[in-house]
Parts: sequence; structure tokens; C-alpha cells
Amino acid sequence: MGLNKLVDARDQRYVLFEMLNIDKLSDEKHFSEFDRETYEATLELAEQIAVSQIYPFNMEADKTGVKYDPVTKNVKVPEPYKPAIASFNEAGFPGLAFSPEIGGMGMPFIMNIACNEIFNAASIAWNMFTILSGGALGLIKNFYFGPGRDVIIEKMIAGEWGGTMCLTEPDAGSDVGALKTKAIRQPDGTFRIVGQKIFISAGENDIYKNIIHPVLARIEGDPPGTRGISIFMVPKYHINPDGSLGKKNDVVCTGVEHKMGIHGSPTCSLSFGDNGECVGYLMGNEREGMKIMFQMMNEARLQCANQALAVSSSAYLHAITYAKNRKQMPHVMRLQDPGAPSVAIIEHPDVKRMLLWMKTQVEAMRMVTYLTAYNIDIAHSREGEEARDAQALVDFLIPICKAGNSDLAWLVTAEAMQVYGGYGYCSDYPVEQLARDSKILSLYEGTNGIQSIDLMTRKLLMNREQYSYNVFKRRIQKAIEEAKGVVDYKYISPLVRGIDKMDEIIDFLMKHLASGRLMQIFINATPLREAMTMLAHAWLHLWSLTVATKKMRELVGTLKGEERDKFLHENLEAAFYSGKVLASQYYIGAYFHNYFGKAESILAEETAVIKSTDAIYTGAPEE
Repeated sequence: MGLNKLVDARDQRYVLFEMLNIDKLSDEKHFSEFDRETYEATLELAEQIAVSQIYPFNMEADKTGVKYDPVTKNVKVPEPYKPAIASFNEAGFPGLAFSPEIGGMGMPFIMNIACNEIFNAASIAWNMFTILSGGALGLIKNFYFGPGRDVIIEKMIAGEWGGTMCLTEPDAGSDVGALKTKAIRQPDGTFRIVGQKIFISAGENDIYKNIIHPVLARIEGDPPGTRGISIFMVPKYHINPDGSLGKKNDVVCTGVEHKMGIHGSPTCSLSFGDNGECVGYLMGNEREGMKIMFQMMNEARLQCANQALAVSSSAYLHAITYAKNRKQMPHVMRLQDPGAPSVAIIEHPDVKRMLLWMKTQVEAMRMVTYLTAYNIDIAHSREGEEARDAQALVDFLIPICKAGNSDLAWLVTAEAMQVYGGYGYCSDYPVEQLARDSKILSLYEGTNGIQSIDLMTRKLLMNREQYSYNVFKRRIQKAIEEAKGVVDYKYISPLVRGIDKMDEIIDFLMKHLASGRLMQIFINATPLREAMTMLAHAWLHLWSLTVATKKMRELVGTLKGEERDKFLHENLEAAFYSGKVLASQYYIGAYFHNYFGKAESILAEETAVIKSTDAIYTGAPEE
């Protein structure tokens, strides 16, 4: 476990083994053959591949991008992607968290997330291929039982075939129910798929020998809206009975988008059935397309949160290295001394503040992402109330993870650029690419506005007796009780007040719901989600503060002042735990005050947004 500019490996292990204690998952029959040593070795292998084979080409691949040939309709990805994918496949990562029954390793899903944080930090664009393939494989495993199932699973789990997720259309973005792609029933039980899909990541590429497209479409005659949608397995190449590839299916790439970031990931427009010969195979039952796709969407949203965590982690670590080496101006305490030497900018108060702010946000993002993944494992491996509560917490945290992390990624990468100063804006340095790559994360897999509405409606106000919220609240209350006697009460009381304030907000919104004041509810969807994110992060920082304070006291003892500072420079573990304590103290003691301002803005019942109409937005021409 060395130091790198991608992921703080020590902090990964802190969350995994000291907060979540994932090594205890070996008590579950699903994970009994794994122990901490196995997990450590897996993380180290992921780090080795990411640092030595993926990260070195990330900036160059961003410059070269993908190449679309309008004649052949083929897409070429940056050449260095291919050997890195081969190493990824050879190490068994495509099947890391899939069952041994289908050729996987059977590790906990949280290990998939932890390893993917490392790969994402090396290159989001590169890892798009592997994440999407894993999501598509999950759908095939659970819902496709037609021709070619076994060979599809075998090839995908080996990393030889890839996958996508085909939802979006020109007139059906967030409004998926408006899709126009149709499925025409055939006598042999197959369907002919006809339609257009856009914004399909990895929709065409020269990495995989075959691409499996899960495609949302409406069977002719089925009702409009989401209730009439089915889902189909559409292979790029037909699969022969012996498992070999047959002729090409009637699906082509008609172009790729020219984007702000993730240049190495082809964002494709796909046309199905231009010649009336695109064969699709039903997955699951008819008219259950949205229900099935949501299995992939929930995982995709957590993977999106993980991408946001990773790009933020990399930006933060790059900023630390730069700040420790860049010297500018004397220390603030010696500004009047003409002979004072310039110091590293990390010694300047405003830079210290920026770095500590980034540290608190990145560590909160890691905690909430890993916690959600861990509860997916608990929900799948246990039974009864414990499994039900774990699933409720997952459902509640998914929009918080996806939207909260991706909002913060844009801010953290911008702050990293600020640490670099003017150099941060230059493409010779990596942080401007990280900022560009991060922006997509608040847009795809359901915009953050959609996440906010999902949290407020399905996960909160329409959730029976606020079951999920009450599971969430009980976890916070548990952290409060465990912090008492360990943590100074000034870091506990904000959480106590925070729960009371959130209860007040929920009562307020429920009254509006009962009286039919839906506009007052929906204008507060994003402010509520932002407040809930801060409450979740404060909870996790309090939890961490309790764990880290005990360890710090063991290591640092009663040392103070210069003696303590000298010890921290000599003892990396003491420095690590001291940093954990300070980060959590800063979040709760300085940053979390913003939560109460956000809460009061919701409770203020300001109606300006409701009163605004398109007429007041003057100054822009009509088109």
C-alpha cells in the first residue's frame, strides 16, 4: 500500500475495516471464504493496475478521444485502453462480485465499489466500459433466460463481451415513458426492434468482440407511458447455437457526441432496425421493463456516486501534492519581515482551509458510498428485519449518494484548480480534466433534479410511515449515543438539533401534501436533498470522529504544541488519525451550520419561485 495521487489507500481501509468492519462479513455463508488478507490483496492489485497501466495514459487519451468512421459506422477508442482492459480481465475483476455459480469470485459488492473507486480515479472514461458491462451482466443473469444466455454470461464475466444501457431517446430523456422505440412480435417468439437511442455510453467500440444492449421498447399495442415498457436483449452480433458469433444484427452507431469531458468514452447514437431486421429477445415479463431496468439504474447511480468520489479524491490528492511543493510568499506571521523566505502554499491559512474543506467532503463521500454498498451486501446476505432495514437504508441513500457526490465533485475539482492557481486552468496539469470529466456525473443516470424528486416523494413523503427515513434517523441516533463520553458534546449537539430540524421539515412538507400544495413541495425538492445530504455527512463524520478520537488518543497521548507536531511528522498513523479528527471536527463545527440555513430557507415558505412565469425571464431572444 503506497502513496499515489488517485485514492488515499489508508482512508479506504479505515472506512472498510475500522468503521464498517467488512472482514466480519466472513461470518455470512456467502462470503465465508474471504478475509481481510484477501480484501487487502485485491485492493493492492486494483491499485497496481490503476497506477501503472491506466493513470499514465489518462491525459493523452483525453486529447486523442474516440474516432467515429461514418462509412463503416465503427468507433475506435484510444489504443492504450485495450491492454489495460486485458489486465483488468486477466485479474478477474469483471466477475469480482458475481456468484461463483456463473464464474465470478463472489466477493461482497462493497469490494466492487472500493476497487472501482481506484479505477475511476485513474480514468473515469476508461472505466465506463467495465462498469456498464457489469450492470448489463447483472440484468442478463437475473432476467434473461432465452437463447445464448450461458455463452453471454461466460463471455461477459470473462470481459470478452461488453454491455450498455439503452434508455434515452431524442424525445424521451427524463421522461422515459415518452419513448418511441417499438418491438414487433414475431412468430418465433423474438421481436423486431425499431427505433433510435441517444447518449449511449460505450454503445459502439473496438474493445469488445460483441456488445449486449439491454433496450427499452414498447411492444406494439401496449399502453403508453412507463407501464407499457418492456426490455429486450439486443446483441451487436447474433450468437450461433455453438456460442460463436454470427452475422451482425441490424443495429448501427450513427454518430458520437463531442463532449466537454470523458473524451475516451464514446457517447453514441444508435439506430435499431433501419432494415427491419434488428432481433431482440424479451428479458423478464412483458411490460416490466422499468421495474427490471431500475435494478441496473440503482447500481448505476451508486457507481455514478463512486465516480464522483473518485474524481474528487484524485483532484484533492493532486492539490495536496502541489500545495506542499509550490512556494509563494512568506508565512502570514512573517509578512512584515523583508528577509522572510517563501513557504509552501500549504502553510497559508486560506489554502489550509481549502484543503481541509476538500478533505472533509471527499471523506464524507467515501463513507456514504461505501456504507450504501455495504448495506446492499447486508440486504442480500441476511434475513428478516435486518435485511429489510438495510434495503430501506440503501433506497434512501441512493439519491443522496448520486446527487450529493456529483454536486460536490464539481465543487471539489474547482477548489483543486483554485489551489493550483492559474496553472490549474491549464491542460498541462491534470485537475482541469478532472473538472471537465466530473460535470457529466450530475447529468446522467437521472439528473440531480430527478434524484431530489425521487428522495422527497418515493423515499420520504410517499414512503409508508417514513420507514426508510426512520431507519436513517435511528442510525444517526445510534452514532450520537456512541459518541457520548468520547467526543466533545459541541460536536454531538448539532446532530441532535439536526434531527429535530429535519423532523420539522418533514412535518411541514406533509402538511403541504395533505392540502394539495404540490408546487410548494416540488420547489423544495433540491433544497431538501441538499440538506439531507449534509445531515447524512454530519452523521458519518460523527461516527468517524468517535472511532478516530479513540485511536488518536492511544497514539498521541498528552503531547501538545511543537512536540505533538514533531511526533505527527514522524508517525504516519498518528498523523492519519489526527487528520481524521480534524476533518470531522471541521465538518460538524464549521461547515454543518449551513444545514440549518438550508432548513430555514425551506420553512420560510417563500413563494417567489411559484409566482415566476416565463414572462419574467427577459433579455434572451426567442428561437
